Amino acid sequence: MPEMSRRVFGGLVGGGAVSAVAGTSAAEAATSSTAASEPAERPFAARTRPAPRPGRRPNILFILGDDLGWADLSSYGAPHIRTPHLDRLAAQGVRFTQAYSGSATCSPTRFSLYTGRYPGRTEGGLAEPIGDRSQGLDPNHPTLASLLRQAGYATALIGKWHCGWLPDHSPTKSGWDEFFGNFGGALEYFSKLGQLGDYDLYEGDATYQDLRYYTTVLTERAVEYVGREHRRPWLLNLNFTTPHWPWLTEDDEESGAAIAAEVRDGNVLGALLHNDGGSVEKYREMVENLDASVGRVLAALRRSGQEENTVVVFASDNGGERFSYQWPLSGGKSQLLEGGIRVPTVLRWPARVDGRQVSHEPVYSPDWTATLLELGGARPDPAYPLDGHSLADYLLHGRELPERDLFWRVRGNRALRRGDWKYYRDAQGRDHLYDLAADAREQADRAQDRPELLAELRAAWERTDHELLPYPAA
Repeated sequence: MPEMSRRVFGGLVGGGAVSAVAGTSAAEAATSSTAASEPAERPFAARTRPAPRPGRRPNILFILGDDLGWADLSSYGAPHIRTPHLDRLAAQGVRFTQAYSGSATCSPTRFSLYTGRYPGRTEGGLAEPIGDRSQGLDPNHPTLASLLRQAGYATALIGKWHCGWLPDHSPTKSGWDEFFGNFGGALEYFSKLGQLGDYDLYEGDATYQDLRYYTTVLTERAVEYVGREHRRPWLLNLNFTTPHWPWLTEDDEESGAAIAAEVRDGNVLGALLHNDGGSVEKYREMVENLDASVGRVLAALRRSGQEENTVVVFASDNGGERFSYQWPLSGGKSQLLEGGIRVPTVLRWPARVDGRQVSHEPVYSPDWTATLLELGGARPDPAYPLDGHSLADYLLHGRELPERDLFWRVRGNRALRRGDWKYYRDAQGRDHLYDLAADAREQADRAQDRPELLAELRAAWERTDHELLPYPAA
């Protein structure tokens, strides 16, 4: 193996361990025909030719999978899941090997993406995740959508909101011109019965009746939106519920009806959790359906003539669940081990960023908020300073990212990453220290032989924690 930095090697192992160790990139190992015939990935470098003259600001399409695990895409090493459309998206842009969600569960990550700030800066962000009508994103808090709208963008959110329910909370109260989707964290894919036990598919603030498979319904709406004649640049947050439980595909309407009957009988969360169903094979079908759906949206974008100047970002809202493929990471959703927060993330922007590239820089959800605001010519509200750092100079000019800490707080867990080192406190209150470049699986605890570094990172975590709202009493 040629010499490479420890960070780069750790990143490659994190994104397709077998192929990377064998000397090929993870994207080369993808099984789509395009991946087999295209050149290998190269380390990220900003485009050297002169930038085009200032023109129309880019459209922004931000796609979230739901509970999609670190290695659930074939371009990230999944040995049994085929994701040719997302692999192609990665091949046309930049694949990030060390990208993180803002939290380990659904709604706090969405708070961090929409606000660009730690979830703990807002009361609604303290819920992990939001579970009743009393909690939500304050409509007065600036968001990615409201700030871009002030800068002249059309804004829409299609899919899962999970930042509060009506009457007090809604995307249309927080900066999105249009909303079509569900308010809660989970729903049965056919009946649309959600986590509060009632019907949860809305257009704006009114219910919308459609009993077809939910991923199909969302895909059709997104295809329609990107295919419109837009007179302004636009932001579309496309938030799929796939592959979140219950474990259902388009062929499982009968199973969905049984779950819906349980929900109507009052066993709402028990039915939706679907602990008596699902399988690795069923999960594979769901992820491949998500991939096909993203492919349909990207094809519509291409037909519309807007592909060249549209920034597309694909990511997951947190780490994987029961049937995810996470290797080589430990942990999963709800934990601050790598498997709970490291997520597949790709960016494509043909007008400004070259393809077949891989980046090993640590980035996370609040960074995308800052980045997209800058690319869209919008300014953050000085009364609500961002916690993320814009990646625009890195992506467009090749400037190094500043040294900074990545911070996470989840009730019962804490984590902070600085360079290759990660401080982690588990649910039993034990402190750990890991060198992620050498040990992405977090099995070699260095706390005993690096006590000064452990104390330094713990103190840094506690300084940030003191700035945040305290959790309410359990």
